[in-house]
Formats: sequence, structure tokens, C-alpha cells
Amino acid sequence: MGKIGSIYKEYLFDRHILVNDSDNAETDRAETLMALARLLNIRITDGADLVHRDMISFASGLLGEDVPEPFYRGFPQSVRDLTPGELFYDQLLNYYITYDLGDMSETRHSVLEGDIPRLAFREEGTVKDFSIVTAEKAMTMVSDIVNDLMCGSRPLNDKQFGLIAQYVRDTGFRPANVSSKNTAIRLLMDTRDLYFAGFIEMSDVIKLTEEMNFRLYNRTDIRKLNLKNQDRKFITGVINELIRQGRINTGDCYEKQKHWAGLLHHIHYKPVNDDAGRFAVLMRSGINHSAYTAFEREMNNMCIRNAVDILKEQKGSGAVLRNLNYIISRCGTEDNIRYVLDNIDSGNCLLLMQLYLQYLRYGNKKTSRSFSFAKFGMLKEYSENETDMKKRRSFLTSDKVDVLQDHVFSILRKNLAGRLGKVYIDPDMKRYALPIQESTAQSGFGVLPKGSRLRMDEFKKLRGFTYWEKVDDIDLTVIGIDEQGNQYEFSWRTMATSNSPAITYSGDETSGYNGGSEYYDIDVDIFRQEYPDVRYLVFCDNVYSSLTFDKCICRAGYMIRDREDSGEVFEPKTVSSSFAVNAKSRFCYLFAVDLMRNEFVWLNCARSSNLNVAGESRFFFLIDEMNVTDLMNMKWFFELTATEVCDNMEDADVIVTDKSIDVPAGKDLIREYDTEKILALMN
Repeated sequence: MGKIGSIYKEYLFDRHILVNDSDNAETDRAETLMALARLLNIRITDGADLVHRDMISFASGLLGEDVPEPFYRGFPQSVRDLTPGELFYDQLLNYYITYDLGDMSETRHSVLEGDIPRLAFREEGTVKDFSIVTAEKAMTMVSDIVNDLMCGSRPLNDKQFGLIAQYVRDTGFRPANVSSKNTAIRLLMDTRDLYFAGFIEMSDVIKLTEEMNFRLYNRTDIRKLNLKNQDRKFITGVINELIRQGRINTGDCYEKQKHWAGLLHHIHYKPVNDDAGRFAVLMRSGINHSAYTAFEREMNNMCIRNAVDILKEQKGSGAVLRNLNYIISRCGTEDNIRYVLDNIDSGNCLLLMQLYLQYLRYGNKKTSRSFSFAKFGMLKEYSENETDMKKRRSFLTSDKVDVLQDHVFSILRKNLAGRLGKVYIDPDMKRYALPIQESTAQSGFGVLPKGSRLRMDEFKKLRGFTYWEKVDDIDLTVIGIDEQGNQYEFSWRTMATSNSPAITYSGDETSGYNGGSEYYDIDVDIFRQEYPDVRYLVFCDNVYSSLTFDKCICRAGYMIRDREDSGEVFEPKTVSSSFAVNAKSRFCYLFAVDLMRNEFVWLNCARSSNLNVAGESRFFFLIDEMNVTDLMNMKWFFELTATEVCDNMEDADVIVTDKSIDVPAGKDLIREYDTEKILALMN
């Protein structure tokens, strides 16, 4: 078959699969297998006869190759040997030369650091089990992954969408269905193929315009359009194609009537037939006939049943679900509550799970709340103020929350039941979160859904890292959070006097276009003793320079190191995760440590923010995300989908585990990182 695209190979690598697409046979297989094991801790469990030496450089590049050394090359011991005054002088001199004098001509290192003897590397690290497949087999796997991703009803992250888009371009693939409007819109925008207009409605053209305005012009306000002529023609073509297909849902378009009027004016729209003419007149008329206008009118008149009927008939059960709190909060009788509940049967399991999780977390007091949501693949967070609390329309009593929780779960259980046959579920799957909201996530080796937890070994330390190119400076920061939400900042601003065996900061090597790196070492046992009030430690990346991550090259991840390590700062053999940070943002949450439970917690989401210093942002709202597996996890989900939960793998049709096992013939295996398989099961 020949060479296959790098995006396919990288995506499969994240699923512990290497691809042999070399034209030349490998003669030194034993040596190559040994090199993968010794250098990277990669053990080949299947397909060893397909191993090729190119895999060494490929895997090294993804786990960490040619990483810039940190400012302190003997980190961490050489940092601890310096006094606070020496640390401060070192950093101050570096910043003066690089930023004040603008000298980025050479790599900067400490001028006070002493020599550190290197030890022979003897850290064991965690073995990474991989299989090797042919190029033909790889493309079959990619095809299955693409089809599974197409089944997902929620927005995808950039790497997931990039895989689909590349596959469509390379193969001419035209799916029979695209469940997510967001995915269909991005494919339409990316390929300019009007075939994908068949998966959206006329009302979705506003979303298409918003996506183009953001992704092509880096603007978030659709009211301020200045599209190029080719893009105006494209949107006109989409509108005309939807008119030709009869996909004119005028009622829904009224919800964005002002945006429609502005868009039609901006593209100088000229109707192509009578249907188009009528649609244009209605959007320009200023008279709003949307379902939500009628819904609000009935709600204001306390006609709950009429309001529900309008939403269900014109927008579907999903719209009733999305407004459920507001509607139920206005219900004064049990009969009205029952009427509402009888009209919310929905097949959208992801939406049902989000609601169920909300009710599990719901407080029964009128206190300030924090909300997080995704927009353009980035997380936004908002906390209520006193004015918001007074205007709150959807306060629910604890009794109503209990009723909603039970009812939503009953629908969810009915919808999921029997999707799989007999299933063996590893007990440790309760540690992994469900991929309910992946659009804000970065992708890469070792990455798991937000909230997933991993045990941290005793007598080990966690080394968080980031490194970069094509930008002056990226800052890795650790924020401590106590049970009351108080924050403790460990950053370049605070660590000059705070380095210790508990937490050590490498300093940043600021080298301009040639790249730089930063590291933190956390010894969990010692940290708990020195900072007894801190419960969580959150690692995050900020672009200090005036760029966003997508305009530079940045990778982040973590290593699990021996408490007394070899002295090598970056050791690929100990890398547990390494992933690209490429959001259109200057701020990304990476991962966290739960000090009480001695567990590593995945966060991995981009935040919509221009902050270049993480300590100036709120972090307390992340605690809900870090504890999601206590309420909802993969074990819970697969128990709902199974017709029977088996105690032994031999009796099961499907095996769900995070362990490396030999899969018996005829049985399906689902791993904790098989996001697309899980998304397909949810829809």
C-alpha cells in the first residue's frame, strides 16, 4: 500500500499501535525491538515481525526527542543547592538579557549552577505495550475510527476532527450520516463540498458563519463580519443548496433573525427562486415567530403545558430537556411536573448523561454557582454574582431535583440497555471518566477523558513538563487548591524563594524561536507534609508572549520518576504522556494531583482566555471536574449497556479493561483510551 499519512499514524500511536508502511524490510528485528524497549519502554506484544527501525525515531518524536534542556541542566538537585538569593539573581539576569535586551541569539542557562554527576540510568518506568500492523490494516482501523467518530453527536476536538477531514480528503469518503451538526459544519467549511450541507438545516448556516468567522478570521463576534468575497460566495452557495433540498426550517431561523438579516446584507444575497425570496423577506422583516418566543409567552402566563407542547412540537424533546430546570422550577403542582416528565423521552444519551450529572451535583441552597461550557473548542467559566442570583430563573428544591434525577436516569437506563451483550468489566474502569465533553481537549499519547484518575506509585515523583518552539516564552504553572477554594501559586513569580524537596521548579530556558522548556517535580509525600492545607495541585500552560498555542509549537506531559533519579532531566523511557497543545488560546489546563488520594487526575482542556499568568484566574470550579468519576465513570456506563455483566473474561462477548491481555478469538476489546468506540456507543 505504501506510505500513509502522519496524522493516521499519530492517532493510532495514541492507541498503542505502530504502523509498518516502509518499502524496505527490516533485517535487524531483534536489535530494533530491543532499542524500542531500552530507549522508550515500548514492548511489542503483537506483530513483532513487522518491526522497523523507522519506528524508533517516530516514537521518540512523539514521546520526546530533541527537547530543549531546562534552565537548570542538573534539575532538580542543582536547583535545591542554590540559595533563594542565587535563584532570584539567576532568573533576573536571564530575563534582563532575553526580554529587556531582546537577546534571543543563544540558549540561556544558569550562570551559578554547579556540576552535577550523572548516574547510570536505571529507572524502570512503566512498560508501554504496543502492537504493530501493516499499512492496509492501519487504514482499515482508521476507517472504523472515522465511522465511530461520525456517530458522535457532540463536537469533536481538533485532532479528532483533523483525522476525519484528512480521511475525507484522501479517500473521497462521503458518510451516510454525520450525527453532530458541529462536525458536519466543520467538514462543509473545510472541504467546501456541498454534499455535507445535506446534514444541516438552514438555521445552521449562522453556526457555519460563526465557525468561519472564528477559524478563518480569528473573530468571535458574528455581528462584525468582514468576509472575503470567496467566503461570501461559499455561504451563498450553501444557502441555495439548502433551498434546493427543501431544508428551510424558518421557525428555527427566527431565533437568530437579527444575525440572519446582517448576514444576508453582508453577502448581498439575491434570491434564486420564490422559496428563497420568501425566506429572505421573513428574515429581514423584524417580526419574530420563533418557537422560543411563543414558549416564553406561555411560560410568562404560567401555562406550563402549552409551553412544553410548543417546544416539543417545534423543537423536539431535546429542547424540553435543555430547558428542563427552568420549566420544572415554574411547576406548582405534581400534575404539571408529571406532564413535563412524560414529554422528555429522548434518545440523546449524551444530553441525558450531562443532565443526570448536573442533578447529582445540584445543591439545594441558593448559593453562588459556577458554570463551565465550551465555545469554539475552548472552555469558558462563569461564576454568579449577587445580581445573577436575584435574577435566577431555575432554582430547584431538593425534592424536585430528586424527582428529575430518578426520571432522567430511568430514561438513560432504558436507552442504553442491551447495546452490548455479555460484558466483562475490569473493576479499575471506575477510575476512568466518560468522554462527555471532548471538544476542548488536546490529543496525544496517554491522554484520557477529563476527570480520569490514575494511581501514583509510592517512592516516585511526578515531573510535569512543557517545551516549545516559535515563541519567546511559555510558562508552566502549578496552582494549589485547598478544600475552601483558596489558591496557592507555584510559578516563576513565586518559586525563587519556594523551591524545596516537595516542589522544585526548573526555571525557564528562554531561547526565542529555537525553543525552551520548563519542569516541575512534585514529591507527593513530602508536599503533603510541607503544605498540609493543599488538597489539589493543578498544572497549566500559559503563553506569556502575545500569541496563542496554535501559532507556535508546544508539547506538554508528565513523567513518573524515581525519587532519586539519574539526573537526566528529560528521559523518554519514563514519559507516561506527551501531547501537543495547539488551541486558539493562551491558557490550557493540563492535569492535576489529588494529594489526599495520591492520584493523578486528567484535566486537559483549553480555556478561552488571554491571561498570560495562570495565578490571576479562578481554579476552584475544576474540583467538580476532578471528582466526576465518583458520580459517573466507565464501569457505571458499561454496566448500563450490558445485557449481562460477567465475572470472567471467558464468558463475555466484550472485555472492558485497562490491562494488557491476550484477547480470546471472537471477543471485542474496549480500552480506556478507545474514545471513539465509547462515543459511538453513547449515540
